[in-house]
Amino acid sequence: MRLSNRTKAPVYNFINTLLLMTLVGGIGAFLLEEYRFNVLGSESYLLIIVPILLLILFYFSGRQIFEYDSDGEAIHFRNRNIIPFLNKPLSDEFPKYKLIKYEVVRILFIKRLYITISSKNSGSTILKYEVSYLTSKEINDLKVSLNKVVKTNKEKKSEK
Repeated sequence: MRLSNRTKAPVYNFINTLLLMTLVGGIGAFLLEEYRFNVLGSESYLLIIVPILLLILFYFSGRQIFEYDSDGEAIHFRNRNIIPFLNKPLSDEFPKYKLIKYEVVRILFIKRLYITISSKNSGSTILKYEVSYLTSKEINDLKVSLNKVVKTNKEKKSEK
C-alpha cells in the first residue's frame, strides 16, 4: 500500500507564506502603532505575539509531508518538512519481517507514529515519524496496512 500527502505541499506552502506575511504585517502595524498612532496601548503587542504563536504552532506540529510504501518486501517511510533547511528529512527502509509493533500517539494537535523494529545490535529500535498533517482516513489506512504486516509477522513467528 502507498500513502502520501505530497500533493498537499502547495497548501502547506501557502499557509506558511500567509503566516509569514501576517507576522510581517503585524510587525509593521506594531511599529506604526507605537511610533505614530498610539491608539491600542499595551494591546499593540498582540499584533506581534499572535502571528508568532501561530507560526510556532505550525512548525511544532511536525513535518508536513509523510510518505509510506509497503509494496514489495520492504517498508519505506519518508517524513520531510516543506522548508528544507528547517529540519532534516527522515527516510527509513527496512524489510517487513523486522516490524514488531507500531503506535500512533495523539497529544492535542500533534500526532506521532512510533515504529518498533527488530535490530541485531540492540534487540529493537524505535523510529519516530510526525503524522499530524494526515487526515483521520489516511491514518486509519496506515493502521490497517501496518496491522496486516504485524499480524503476518506474528503468524510466521508462531510457526517457527
